[in-house]
Amino acid sequence: MKNLKVKNTCVFVFRLSILLIIVGCFSLSSCKQNIFKDKDQLITYLQNNENTYIQHKTINGVDFSLMYKPTDLMVSQELGDSASAKEILELRDKYSKYMYFNLSMSKNHQELLSTIPNNRSEFGAMVNQLAFGMNGKVHVFTQHNDTIEMIDFIYPRMYGMSRSTSMMFVYPRDEKTLDDKYLNFSIEDLGLGTGEVKFKIESKKIKDEPQLKFEI
Repeated sequence: MKNLKVKNTCVFVFRLSILLIIVGCFSLSSCKQNIFKDKDQLITYLQNNENTYIQHKTINGVDFSLMYKPTDLMVSQELGDSASAKEILELRDKYSKYMYFNLSMSKNHQELLSTIPNNRSEFGAMVNQLAFGMNGKVHVFTQHNDTIEMIDFIYPRMYGMSRSTSMMFVYPRDEKTLDDKYLNFSIEDLGLGTGEVKFKIESKKIKDEPQLKFEI
């Protein structure tokens, strides 16, 4: 009987060890998948629909794409050819206080300004809306309908040289807010006949955002 107990204990310990090894390997594998050696690899990962960092909708012929932009992608845009560990740390601290969302809109694979306005007056009104009025048209709110105030938005004019109208929206990052399962990203109708367009962003995707392995 004693030998049987010892044997059962050994089997239990062995199985537990195997389970811990599997869990450990899975954790290491997951970490490796979320750290990329360069910006191009990270962007490819973000643009892969299966990873759900980018979402697409087409309404009334207008294509919408929304992508969450991780902290390290912002950091990489500011770093020079060579960077110190201190500089990387400071920039990560600077950008990690906010959430960044890239919104792209197009019709017939062209910028909105190239396809939507029918005359000069409509063109001017749309330029004014895109350049100065998007803070009143785009909203982010929690699962419990608490609004997150926009910090800023950036609209670079491409003058017909791009295939879409792309903008970046900046919001404060609050870990308490991210305790909700998801955030809502809403775009009011911009006069495109689309009605309100909504996206849901999983909070865990922001909390566990991918990173870059910076060369020092």
